[in-house]
Amino acid sequence: MTLGTTIIRPFTDDDLAGAAAALVEVHGTDGYPVEGVEDPEAWIKSEAVMAAWIAEGDGKAVGHVAVMKPQGEAAAALWIKQSGDSEDHVGVLARLFVVRAARKQAAGQRLIEAAVTYARNHGLRLVLDVMTKDAAAIRLYERLGWRKIGETLHHFGNGKTIPAVCYVAPTA
Repeated sequence: MTLGTTIIRPFTDDDLAGAAAALVEVHGTDGYPVEGVEDPEAWIKSEAVMAAWIAEGDGKAVGHVAVMKPQGEAAAALWIKQSGDSEDHVGVLARLFVVRAARKQAAGQRLIEAAVTYARNHGLRLVLDVMTKDAAAIRLYERLGWRKIGETLHHFGNGKTIPAVCYVAPTA
């Protein structure tokens, strides 16, 4: 599939089915996410989502990102401990996925930039954890100036874990 122009815009409820289909596609190609694929709409539309954006190419969802309230993530706990920030000033960059066909159009970078702009405008410092197996995502975060703040194990499924790295967004 060759995409025309990819646009980044705020997520609406009308985007849910298309975003879920894109998530299932990404899971099939990349094994990401390790959870949520059994009910992708519920995973995308979590109660903890503060704001979200969609990448749209040729009239269909090709990517997504959300800023979420902390829910016990290691990255949030590490940042709060290291910085002294309160949880009210921390947001979690999450639910980022982009179908392969849209990756050469910088859709992932542009989604991250939308989330970072939102966070700055709302007095939030963004953190995230990324599984060490997702090397391309790690390269993207580091290229965008995200700083490693620690390592953790991402817990999912029925007692499963996978190594992950925690990052904090750049200040400016």
